[in-house]
Amino acid sequence: MGEILVGTCSWTDRALIASGWYPPGRRDPEGRLRHYAERFPVVEVDASYYALPSRRNSLLWAERTPPGFVFDVKAFSLLTGHPTPQASLPADLRPALPRQRSRGPGSTDPALLDEVWQRFTTALEPLREAGRLGTVLFQFPPWFAPGARAGDALRACAERTAGWPVAVEFRHPDWWHADTREATAALLTRLGFAAVAVDMAQGLPASVPPVTPVTSPRLGVVRFHGRSTAWGTGSKEDRFRHGYTEDELAAWIPEVRGMAERAERLHVLFNNCCGGAAVRAAESMRTLLGLPAGVV
Repeated sequence: MGEILVGTCSWTDRALIASGWYPPGRRDPEGRLRHYAERFPVVEVDASYYALPSRRNSLLWAERTPPGFVFDVKAFSLLTGHPTPQASLPADLRPALPRQRSRGPGSTDPALLDEVWQRFTTALEPLREAGRLGTVLFQFPPWFAPGARAGDALRACAERTAGWPVAVEFRHPDWWHADTREATAALLTRLGFAAVAVDMAQGLPASVPPVTPVTSPRLGVVRFHGRSTAWGTGSKEDRFRHGYTEDELAAWIPEVRGMAERAERLHVLFNNCCGGAAVRAAESMRTLLGLPAGVV
């Protein structure tokens, strides 16, 4: 069985900081990361979706965490076709992005896209060199549906990320419906991408089926988004407001172990970032799996 790493999607979320999970004396940026890394072996960087990361931060993250700790880094919004405000770009690149919010690489100036890709990968290089880069997460938007254009975009992404560890999460449910999931898994396998399995509320128009594909022998990923019925419609707080019960988590144990049997390493990440809900769920999942705290 592969190694299972349990963690959360962010250690800097404002609601988590305000929850009191970080003890006095460890509430500065360095203290928070060191405290987190003593309890979990993996974390997802979600700030890199909203703004390009920096080499300086990558170096600091590697310095402040123990050997074996890894970061999953979420791809910048412009690289996955999400609306990207001018203000999220470095000042020198903003004139190249129209004031209306860009909706995808296909509508973006190619020279700007090249530069953004270059800066994004350069910023992450210190993590990769230190062996601290778990994967780069490409989370595609709800309108990114199966089809020729999406296939072309995925192949272009594979060319850009050759040699990098990559995981892909689809927000459009058609990718994992019963009649398409085999083709989806085959496509991701050919491209060398790890598929992301998700847990979320079911029965909604945007609900992604809770399938557990493993498309890379090196890595499997599960992201727990919570089970709020406001998914796709409410505020961020509404979408992710859910406290997992022990029964809900226990029902996933066979699936988690099954995925770990098919990959060298499995990342189990909690994205129900509302107060301390994500860290509590991660701690419960770790206990249910019989895993120790921190890096083994």
